[in-house]
Amino acid sequence: MQNIKAQPVTTYPPRVIQFGEGNFMRGFFNWQLAQMNKQGLFQGSAIVVQPIPQGLKALLDQQDDRYTVILEGLVDGVPIQKAELISTIHAVIDPYQQWQDFLALAENDALDIIVSNTTEAGIRFDPADTISDTTTPSSFPAKLTALLYRRFQLKKSGFTIIPCELIDRNGDQLKEAVQAYAKLWALPAAFSDWLDTDNQFCCSLVDRIVPGYPREQAAEYETLIGYQDRLIVTAEPFMLWVIEGSEIEAKLPLAAAGLNVIVTDDMTPYRERKVHLLNGPHTAVVSLGCLAGLETVEDVMNDPDFTLYLDRLFQNELIPMLDLPESQLNAYAEEIKERFKNPYVHHQLQSIALNSVSKFTARLLPILTRFYQTQQQIPLRITASLAGLLHRYLTVPFTDDPLVSAIFAEAQALAPSEQLTFLLGDERLWQRDLRYLTDEIQGMMMILSQEGPRALLHYVEQQEAVSPL
Repeated sequence: MQNIKAQPVTTYPPRVIQFGEGNFMRGFFNWQLAQMNKQGLFQGSAIVVQPIPQGLKALLDQQDDRYTVILEGLVDGVPIQKAELISTIHAVIDPYQQWQDFLALAENDALDIIVSNTTEAGIRFDPADTISDTTTPSSFPAKLTALLYRRFQLKKSGFTIIPCELIDRNGDQLKEAVQAYAKLWALPAAFSDWLDTDNQFCCSLVDRIVPGYPREQAAEYETLIGYQDRLIVTAEPFMLWVIEGSEIEAKLPLAAAGLNVIVTDDMTPYRERKVHLLNGPHTAVVSLGCLAGLETVEDVMNDPDFTLYLDRLFQNELIPMLDLPESQLNAYAEEIKERFKNPYVHHQLQSIALNSVSKFTARLLPILTRFYQTQQQIPLRITASLAGLLHRYLTVPFTDDPLVSAIFAEAQALAPSEQLTFLLGDERLWQRDLRYLTDEIQGMMMILSQEGPRALLHYVEQQEAVSPL
């Protein structure tokens, strides 16, 4: 078996600072850099900053910062499996051991783009962080502030900053944290002005399933590629990156390389599309699927009862409530169904079921509310998913936020006739009063208790046939 370091690659000068070296960034952003480079559109690489003390720098160094991305999934219904050696990481800096090297990045005028993914918890303000030439702050925004301040002191131009963390308005939240550090550290007012005038903090939305290193199949994959690689990243073929900002394409010609990248002045409709059409159906089927004994999303897509449920959920309840062209939403829904069928991604329902209350509140409840307000009807399939969630949380062990667990424990201490009204009326769970759903959900939970989840799916079909929109 050959060594990955013996494989021929083309190297490129650094043009990007990248916070985060995990599976997602290597299977998403670094892969996109490779696609632009292959077409002669960018000719650059990234200097990667390890965001936490325990990272992958040592392993990447051992492989000369090379690794393989294997795309596997369905494309137009046909399974594909495609491997590509990626060489778009120029070097990895561990700021906990190389703080001065990290700050020195501010001196390089060619580095004018910053991209990050430091997990959802990465964009946070920690008042314990300090600015120093010798001490590394813990949070990502504090490190970024220190780098930006060094750039400002050098009287150089600023950066285009594109965070990929999965939080709403991530660019705005990152800028707020940086400004908070500028205030905490009593940095000059001119620095805060420079942040506004010379830097662009872009909100962005990312979408690609990246399972990561295939631990159980590593030997099989190394046989496929013909060399040893301890950093293989598996990912689905589909990817989407929506970036809110101006002149992004001039710096990062992603769309010109044929990548599914949308640069817009308002990403809100695209965020709603992803949250409600991709994440929403996951949440909708998870409780009912678990109660039916299904284990994975692929199981759901191979089950006639649940595929009908999902088809009608998309067409009758989700798509009509979203503010994008219907043809675009229908095409996106078909892409999602194909992604759900991916035979290479064994997405466990039990993992999706974690923290179901907050997921339902963010992904499906806005659609339920909008539907009820505009149609003067209850959306039966979303309501059935809520009935499944409540039934599951009241009857089997679950994993959720401590507050959610405490509220359900309160409910279980009540008489059975009082539990549902208590839960639907508790705004700590839903940020609104849902007691108007009590009669419908009570009937649905009775079906679940007496006949099971498939009977509930059949009931929904029958009810909609009697009272169509």
